[in-house]
Amino acid sequence: MRTRQWGGTGPEVGAIGLGCMGMSWGYAESQRNDDLSVTVLEQALDLGITHLDTADVYGDGHNETLVGRVLAHRRAEAVVATKVGLVVDDLVTRTMHRDGSPAHIRRAADASLRRLGTDVIDVYYLHRVDPAVPLEETWGAMAELVTRGKVRRLGLSEVTVGEIERAHRIHPVSAVQSELSLWTRDPLASGTDVVGWCAAHGAAFVPFAPLGRGFLTGAFDRPSFEAGDFRATNPRFADAAFAANLRIVEAVRTVAARHGATPAQVAIAWTLAQGTHVIPIPGTKNPRYLTENVMAEALHLSADDLAALDALPTPVGGRY
Repeated sequence: MRTRQWGGTGPEVGAIGLGCMGMSWGYAESQRNDDLSVTVLEQALDLGITHLDTADVYGDGHNETLVGRVLAHRRAEAVVATKVGLVVDDLVTRTMHRDGSPAHIRRAADASLRRLGTDVIDVYYLHRVDPAVPLEETWGAMAELVTRGKVRRLGLSEVTVGEIERAHRIHPVSAVQSELSLWTRDPLASGTDVVGWCAAHGAAFVPFAPLGRGFLTGAFDRPSFEAGDFRATNPRFADAAFAANLRIVEAVRTVAARHGATPAQVAIAWTLAQGTHVIPIPGTKNPRYLTENVMAEALHLSADDLAALDALPTPVGGRY
């Protein structure tokens, strides 16, 4: 796989990363298989996916521990990103609260380091801004972790340009992670162009859910998810919305057919086309899908393809 530089000055990483959340929670948790997930993580590194993305809240630490099983013998091959700022209240219902207090940041960082089995985190994100704590205090505590050598770079998740700039005045923002896909384009919108801010300031933009939480793969013809699966209550997967949103998948299939590709590969290639600083992190716990996702890096979308994809209908239903 070809590489992309992290922002303007960071390490070279595979152009496509791996979102690890689904290995621990959120989607079809009854199918969780830790040994298979470790196999997928190993396979990812073998294929040139060097950027592994996790968070302390995913499975209340489980996901970091899972990633740590692979880092134990392949740490030098990976650029590891994890997150802080969300705290699990109930693991079964996945209820949580925000905590951006400096004391929590310090405790959580040490806990993440232990679970990952490493002495330094490559990219440490603030998962969500805590409205009860000034962002400057939270970011200052995270910057101290860099000074102490526990973290290499800092990032933000799901933030506005104004919030990015407030943080950036204190310590450089190395990356911003937000949902971006063919049916969620908010970070590209005029006036809220987070992707553009990252390009102008030498930061990576990391799209999560570039496959629309699986919808854009075309794998579903009806909404049928087990209890507890995030999509079971997601507005875009509700019956009426689901049927309307199938128009989006059909249009993506048309583009895919022109290239002998899959809809998933088109969806990933579209995110890659948004800028050389964009590093999408599609998630999977399936070896076959991982290989399919990697092949998206070689898919070149023409100007006509991009125009057709930019003309897709607006999705029905909110993203949460």
